[in-house]
Amino acid sequence: MGLPELKQTATEARLAGLTLPEGGWSEAARRDALSRLTAMGLPQRRDEYWKYTKPDLFLDPSEPHAALLENEEGMVFGEIDRLKIVFVDGVFDPDASDDLSMEGVTIARLADSSAADIHWAQDIYGVLEERGQTPVRRPFATMNTAFATDGVLLHVTGKPSKPISLIYMHQSESSDAILHHVVRVEPGAEATILENGPAAARFNKCMEIDVADGGVLHHVRSQGRDHERLAVTHMFARLGRESVFKSFTLTVNGVMTRNECVIELTGDDAVAHVAGACVGDGNFHHDDTVFVTHDAVNCESRQVFKKVLRNGATGVFQGKILVKEGAQKTDGYQISQSLLLDDDSQFLAKPELEIYADDVACSHGSTSGAIDETALFYLRSRGLPKGEATDLLTLAFLAEAVEEIENETLSEDIVGRLQNWLARRR
Repeated sequence: MGLPELKQTATEARLAGLTLPEGGWSEAARRDALSRLTAMGLPQRRDEYWKYTKPDLFLDPSEPHAALLENEEGMVFGEIDRLKIVFVDGVFDPDASDDLSMEGVTIARLADSSAADIHWAQDIYGVLEERGQTPVRRPFATMNTAFATDGVLLHVTGKPSKPISLIYMHQSESSDAILHHVVRVEPGAEATILENGPAAARFNKCMEIDVADGGVLHHVRSQGRDHERLAVTHMFARLGRESVFKSFTLTVNGVMTRNECVIELTGDDAVAHVAGACVGDGNFHHDDTVFVTHDAVNCESRQVFKKVLRNGATGVFQGKILVKEGAQKTDGYQISQSLLLDDDSQFLAKPELEIYADDVACSHGSTSGAIDETALFYLRSRGLPKGEATDLLTLAFLAEAVEEIENETLSEDIVGRLQNWLARRR
């Protein structure tokens, strides 16, 4: 059965200006992705998991546009000792980046490595993305696998002495960037990956993460600054026995952001935490779509998402926990909450549980509300101005999500960014 005419036309128009890279170990995966994409088509508003977020801006074949904003407070994570890998409008910048050599990890560029016939990344590139297409299709990730020309390949074999920092600079108002990263954490290895920056006027990023038995990966991301930017991102993670994967995302600004996270716990005693905090003002639409699959015994997962919205901003959360048959002793937790600072903003939530095992502890909840007037009155009665009191209560609301960051220095940096953002909009 062919695609509906509207979806086929939109897909053909969006892909018309893209060129499929050829040659090397990634070519087979790219051609397979293009074939899958042609069969499924890019999403329309009628697609179940796009009913809250219009994909039109991501489908538009015309050149995107996003005005550049000056960085008022310095780079996120700027005070942290880290290995910096810089991309400018989706292209690696060697002059702005550090030497990519560091003990415990091998770092290569996708653009440089693709010409080789054999590479360790070929067992992951496009593989986890394809696994993540069931039961929900994720066409923009498939598009990324087919057409991405740059990104990093991180092979973590030990415990690097400092975080690996991916920095995305936006310098062209019409940039349309596609990046694809592959991360392999070997047994017993441990690393921290940081991401920050507006990246491009329109940004499509995919990260495939394979954490082997006993491996640990921490991921902290900050999306922000440019008000008019568009971003659709995907993380696909596969966890082995006794492995740990923890990810946190801070989002401020942006016309539209859609972050998808697909996690498979395939080894016993694995742990996966994914969290996010976002603050939106005005023409702001933010969508977190998460799918966690428990396919092993005694695994733990947490989804913690908090959104602060005002002046007509929109927040979306779609989260699912799937517990497969035999995945006994599962501990699954999911919470999504919004703080609406006016009557014009909205929060749309779709929490889901699907459980096929009988010895599990799973819970989910979703709430929306305004500032607690009693708490606000209490703070004001102690001499705090209304703006400062509101900011204090807002930070307290976001705290559960931020506390998912284990590194105290990174956590403090994120809290500082939130405080500054709230103060500027007081």
